Amino acid sequence: MRILIIEARYYEDISNALLEGALDALKKNKFLDITTITVPGALEIPHVISMAERENSGYDGYIALGCVIRGETTHYDYVCSESARALMDLAINNQLAIGNGIITVENYDQAFARADLKKKNKGGFAAETVLRMIAIKDGMKAKNV
Repeated sequence: MRILIIEARYYEDISNALLEGALDALKKNKFLDITTITVPGALEIPHVISMAERENSGYDGYIALGCVIRGETTHYDYVCSESARALMDLAINNQLAIGNGIITVENYDQAFARADLKKKNKGGFAAETVLRMIAIKDGMKAKNV
């Protein structure tokens, strides 16, 4: 089974924690065929998934990791809604298993609490989500649902 992690590294320390959580969860579940691609921000994550699918890269699932912290402008609202919408569109329209680990928060403290492995571990949650969605998809294939 092959997993592609796409991570936005706009906030390095938050990104490091999200990635560590995702990799830890995948390794605990014995998934070791993992590729990681880094992009500038959350809006680019769905584009990479779309490119991978268009190229028939053979990934069984995708994990989107990133952090969007509210700033002084409405840019936050667009990035949050458009990245989430694009991931949902990809999942629904292409029947893809995607774990959405793009955290959207008001401030840095909230971001770190969600990324930290000892707290909310949203990177690990995104990895567990994609594994569960792959299992559901595989189960439906086996039953011809």
